[in-house]
Amino acid sequence: MLALFAAIGIGYAIGRISIAGFSLDIGAVLFAGLALGAIAPKAAPPALVGSIGLVMFLYGIGIQYGRQFFLGLRGSGLKWNAIGASGVLAALAVTLMLGGAFGVAPAHSLGMFAGALTSTPTLQAAIDAAGDRSPAVGYSVAYPFGIIGPILCIFVFSRLARARLTPTPLPPAVVEIVLATEKAGTTLGELIAGLPDSVHVVAVRHGRVNRLPEPHLRLDAGDVLLLFGESAALDRVHQQIGRLEAGHLAGDRSALDIGRFFVSRAALTGAPIGGMAFPNGIEGKIVEVRRGDTLLLPDPGLVIEYGDRVAVIAPREALPTLRRHFGDSIRSTTEVSYMSVGLGMSLGVLLGLLPFPIPGIGRFTLGLAGGPLLVALLLGKLVRTGPLTWHMPLPANLTLRTFGLTLFLAAVGLGAGGPFVDTLATTGLLYLWIGMAIVLAAVFVGMLLGHFLRIDTDDLFGIVCGITGNPAILVYANKIHPGERVDAAYATTFPTLTILKIICAQVALSMLR
Repeated sequence: MLALFAAIGIGYAIGRISIAGFSLDIGAVLFAGLALGAIAPKAAPPALVGSIGLVMFLYGIGIQYGRQFFLGLRGSGLKWNAIGASGVLAALAVTLMLGGAFGVAPAHSLGMFAGALTSTPTLQAAIDAAGDRSPAVGYSVAYPFGIIGPILCIFVFSRLARARLTPTPLPPAVVEIVLATEKAGTTLGELIAGLPDSVHVVAVRHGRVNRLPEPHLRLDAGDVLLLFGESAALDRVHQQIGRLEAGHLAGDRSALDIGRFFVSRAALTGAPIGGMAFPNGIEGKIVEVRRGDTLLLPDPGLVIEYGDRVAVIAPREALPTLRRHFGDSIRSTTEVSYMSVGLGMSLGVLLGLLPFPIPGIGRFTLGLAGGPLLVALLLGKLVRTGPLTWHMPLPANLTLRTFGLTLFLAAVGLGAGGPFVDTLATTGLLYLWIGMAIVLAAVFVGMLLGHFLRIDTDDLFGIVCGITGNPAILVYANKIHPGERVDAAYATTFPTLTILKIICAQVALSMLR
């Protein structure tokens, strides 16, 4: 226990050291564990410790990215995943070719494959298939360049190739529009029918009284509409129906007011806005949803999640009731339903134990790497099943999976410390070169194929981050091209490619053995 927590503490301290913008981050825990394991080989914790940590990590990943995973199986996401899969398969081909040519042990080769693509679940898959922790040796040698290599490739690509960027839409905005004379006599419903889908009528000032939008309300010249929507669409709308003039509705809160509440009640999560009813017959309207740093339009199909901050326009006296309705507890957004987590992880472990026959190879199991990830992806898409809420608040999710990954890396490092030192002294340089070749094969194939298919550069960088996996690479790509496109492509490809890497490691080791 002393060695385990020492590896975690020392590893995080080393991971904070940055040289020219590069740091090992959480990966330094593995190297701290290797060093302590070489000094005190009997200090390795039971394998169960690392297994528990890995399941926690994979469950959190699957719950967060479940929706993006299934969205990525169609449309542009299908193309992104095909490009990413080409990079992963190219890396596997280089792994097998160079490993066979230089007589590298198969377990070490697939460990280098996992380390070059910085994929901890793939390392666990290789450990399961090998029956020991020897893949961790190849993993640890290849891991550093698995971070440095993609960052260098992104840097060079951004200097040599002309960027093709997806236009970034302006964030939603709120405007007040004074209705033009020629629009007098129309009903609000008729006016709404002519608005773009990205523009919502939030409130109306009619007869000097603020009121919620009612379709049958007949408008007069000089009435004021409070609109929320995309900036470009709002510009077109105000030119058609009136003039911009702020202060009419916002300055009078005697009839209607606005409240902003954190969604912290489990009963509300997973429900679309269009089907949500307020208690006690309260008439109100959700006008915006803030999720993390993103401001979302309140479309009827938008599903509410834990930790969302919703803005509601309603009578002022109804705001305390609405606060209780939504929960409005920041503290509760860090809590976890251990019933759903326990059941979800159990289902994942059970799936990982089931054998699947593969002709010519034998029986194949998803193991602790694949089973929990697949189940969590499905549960992340479902969000809730009856009274069970599978989704976790983002802060709790990050804590769960980061702690799980830390446990796994420390445990694996402590167990592989002695063999790592022996291998590094004899064939370390060879392993380093093979690891570099694996990384470059994956990144070059992904980048060249994506550039040839004219994928936008920010999307392409997200695909490369999905191939290579490490969050540090994603952070660097976001510095080159800030925006949501890089994150969207990463979230779409990362789960699919992780599953592909797991299958590649297990099938390749089974065939080689």
